[in-house]
Amino acid sequence: MMTHDELASRIAERATLRGEFLLRSGQTSNIYFDKYLFESDPQLLLEITRQMTALLPPDVDALAGLEMGGIPIATMLSQHSGIPALFVRKDAKAYGTCKLAEGGEISGRRLVVIEDVVTSGGQILISTGELRKLGATIDTVLCVVDREAGGAEALAAEGLQLRALVRRSELEAASAEGGA
Repeated sequence: MMTHDELASRIAERATLRGEFLLRSGQTSNIYFDKYLFESDPQLLLEITRQMTALLPPDVDALAGLEMGGIPIATMLSQHSGIPALFVRKDAKAYGTCKLAEGGEISGRRLVVIEDVVTSGGQILISTGELRKLGATIDTVLCVVDREAGGAEALAAEGLQLRALVRRSELEAASAEGGA
């Protein structure tokens, strides 16, 4: 098992890209944390979710993994914690069961939203709003990387606490130490 600092270094080494990037939030950045690079690495994803398990609040009914990057994290967190996972679409599907979330009931359950990288928190706010309309209680969001770009504050304004495994500043420090 890695220390937190070793894990931050490993995430930074594996998933930090430099260049000019347009983010989902509409912001541009010279640094990008490619979630698919850490989510597709089985040993790294295992360690990420091992350490994220400690961030889970008590009395959670289900982990709500947001499409697409939150889903592998929620699945692995479910394995570590024994808490069922739900898979939340950006939009309810227009066919079949027409559900917003797959894998179980939403109404009356306490959910923790699971996301990969948080910038502005925009999609989290949209998804959380829709889940709350369906009867979920949500007060906590877990993510792997907080880009420290206003997401935590935007979520707090809607009664959501962001718990991040690592922050951009930690990844940048780890990259600097590693010579990246």
